[in-house]
Amino acid sequence: MKQYELIHPKTHMRVLSRYEIQQLRDVSSEAHDLVRRCCYAVLSAGSMQDSYVEIEKEYQQFDVQFEQEDRGLVLKLVNPPASAFVDDEIIRGVREQLFSVLRDVLYARDSIIKAHRFNLDNSDDITNAIFHLLRNADVLKPERLPNLVVCWGGHSIPRNEYEYTKEVGYQLGLRGLDVGTGCGPGAMKGPMKGAMIGHAKQHKQDGRYVGITEPGIIATEAPNPIVNELVILPDIEKRLEAFVRMAHGIVIFPGGPGTAEELLYLLGILSHPDNQDIPYPVVITGPKETEDYLRAIDRFIGMTLGNDACRRYELIIDDPARVAKTMKAGVARVKAHRQQGDDAYFYNWSLHIDADFQQPFDPTHESMAALNLSLSAPKHELAADLRRAFSGIVAGNVKAEGIERVKQKGPYLLNGDPQIMQEMDQLLSSMVAHGRMKITGNYVPCYRIEAAAESAPE
Repeated sequence: MKQYELIHPKTHMRVLSRYEIQQLRDVSSEAHDLVRRCCYAVLSAGSMQDSYVEIEKEYQQFDVQFEQEDRGLVLKLVNPPASAFVDDEIIRGVREQLFSVLRDVLYARDSIIKAHRFNLDNSDDITNAIFHLLRNADVLKPERLPNLVVCWGGHSIPRNEYEYTKEVGYQLGLRGLDVGTGCGPGAMKGPMKGAMIGHAKQHKQDGRYVGITEPGIIATEAPNPIVNELVILPDIEKRLEAFVRMAHGIVIFPGGPGTAEELLYLLGILSHPDNQDIPYPVVITGPKETEDYLRAIDRFIGMTLGNDACRRYELIIDDPARVAKTMKAGVARVKAHRQQGDDAYFYNWSLHIDADFQQPFDPTHESMAALNLSLSAPKHELAADLRRAFSGIVAGNVKAEGIERVKQKGPYLLNGDPQIMQEMDQLLSSMVAHGRMKITGNYVPCYRIEAAAESAPE
């Protein structure tokens, strides 16, 4: 392997302005560091390493430099991972994902964040900004009928669960449904791989495998090789909103705190009174061995968010064909509803999302301890704070800043109603016991559970 490789774009990002090139070439700039980290993640596609410490060691030897030639932009990759190349030629899908990184990072910074075109403290403006980011990435397809099923689940799962996600994806693919995921390994890769085989059997040649990620998570959940449409959103909240507005249905597999965060986010939105009449098929599923775990999640949702939230999803155990049939029927209802309301097929404008679910949450020790995990809180507010709690645990597990905070100040403290904290403790302990927190290494919890003291009776 040569010490460096020169890469020319073949599709998007063939032409950049001198200003954009200078931004990328400035090694001290925030844009350069962000692009460098995301490029390394893309080049590491297929890696099963989710230890940030180990990734950081390898990453220090890597650099990406940018040159402008008459033909346009050239990337110089210094000490790139060998796995991204075959016979000294970069894999085509990896090349395209590299330039997806440049497209999304530059557009988000220059046209959304720095341009102040949108007030990112305003709910409607956030939704519009996400639309512009997705349109710029060319993942909004107005000519296609509703058929995108988003699959959520853990990156750290055992083989039997991976095979189950692949079988579900296969059944979806046989029914002509496309798949979107968080783009990483495990339950994000399995459905795509299965759908690709299902599409091939049906001679469907335009199958979509949409990967949606964000800079904080991409390093430890590198895009899997099947992703053919990669989008990088600026933060986790915009990533989650992109998922729910693009999807025509969502399948949720067993996972860790990141999957719990996604589920709480989704149910918090669907439980809002303004969304009660909007069809949105949701299935929670897994193989027979995961039944106790999935029913524990079901109990946790019922205890915290109530039976109305439970009615927004169907729990299906060990039946991939039924999952796919349920999704196919649900997507048909979505299509009919969108037609009746003249809503776009490719972006769910009518879904109401409260600002609590849109504003970025910074998981400091102070903000984690201040979360209001109380059964007396309104359900949508409790869902938002529960989502933030699990988001903080994700940060402490795999994100650079969160890991450093836990290293310096110790585990995050989570404090709330005894009943909530007991159920949360049991759920998190089950995730640890089943290896759902990390793929590699012995897991050391980044959180500490503490029940609020109950007031004495008068």
